[in-house]
Amino acid sequence: MIHVTVYRDNNQIKSFELSGHAESGPYGYDLVCAGVSAVSFGAVNAVSELTGIDLDIEQGANGGYLCATIPDSIAPAVMEKVQLLLKGMIVSLETIERDYNQFITIQSK
Repeated sequence: MIHVTVYRDNNQIKSFELSGHAESGPYGYDLVCAGVSAVSFGAVNAVSELTGIDLDIEQGANGGYLCATIPDSIAPAVMEKVQLLLKGMIVSLETIERDYNQFITIQSK
């Protein structure tokens, strides 16, 4: 199962962490894993490309782990854009969870 944890402070996303494997299909054909990977890496790339902010990224060597943290000192206008992009990621992940909740779970802390 893929576990997604979104860490917030004062209702702002500070970081998110994905861990585990969906195992919803054979290797290379796991649609849940592919969807979660595309959404999460797409969001990280969008933040970098559209805001110029490089998130602090930690990845597992063999996949199955991604942690992205927003740096502390960001101008408020840029932070709004980062928040919007990451909220879009969460909406997409929640859409996957709605149909495949036996393979992905999302929580906020």
